[in-house]
Amino acid sequence: MVCRGEPKTVSVLKELIECVEGSAEVILEEEIAYKLKMQGMRIEDMDVDFLICVGGDGTILRALHSLKSPIPVLGINMGAIGFLAAVQPKDCIPVLTELLDGFEVERRERLSVELKGKKERMPYAMNEAVVITSKPGKMLHFAIFLDDEGLEELRADGVIFATPTGSTAYAMSAGGPIVDPKVNATLIVPIAPFKLSARPTVVDIKRRIGLDLFGVKDAELVIDGQFYMGLEKEDGISITRGEPAFFVKVQDNHFLKLGDKLRSEGGK
Repeated sequence: MVCRGEPKTVSVLKELIECVEGSAEVILEEEIAYKLKMQGMRIEDMDVDFLICVGGDGTILRALHSLKSPIPVLGINMGAIGFLAAVQPKDCIPVLTELLDGFEVERRERLSVELKGKKERMPYAMNEAVVITSKPGKMLHFAIFLDDEGLEELRADGVIFATPTGSTAYAMSAGGPIVDPKVNATLIVPIAPFKLSARPTVVDIKRRIGLDLFGVKDAELVIDGQFYMGLEKEDGISITRGEPAFFVKVQDNHFLKLGDKLRSEGGK
């Protein structure tokens, strides 16, 4: 189990531990285990049936980046919106009790990101990989390629390469479409492009996407809002289909849940 350190979140975690006591072995992430004075383990060393993340989407994304091999994830939503966290705190005990008798998993696509000419390991992108200017108000100049063929050349604040799961995250805020997670696609969404004809594009996730930077403007590569790397002038990145992530399947209607969350957030 993984969770944020806030008192309310820790309280939910304690309820979950009590719920499964005697029925299953519980392994806690090191930091929260220390606070509860229990034995813990690094997420990357865990070999478990499924991982429970108590927190917001950021908690889930950090856990996914830490995992060395795909482990099904169940999210308990303690965040503001929680698109990745399928279970609300009030429902977590009955849901977990039911899952102890068996569960199904749902596959979600991720993107693999590489810096051209370098072998530095980067986490798979669950939501998106973003290339963005490091200096607000300064545009980047870049070209985008599909399987080595030119797609677009732009001046913009940056560009988002998103999965269908990430279509409701940064990509949506930048004007991208909402895409069913079951669609095997990659979204390419320019951020504030200085070109009227520049529009979001959806391509087959099997296509290899390339980006080349021009000029000397400072840029940054951001993966899921968790991983940051500075890009130098004339750097390039390559984006391909990555290793999938798996989530514990909880019976719900994806688009009904999506509509409820968007309406709720809009009403604040």
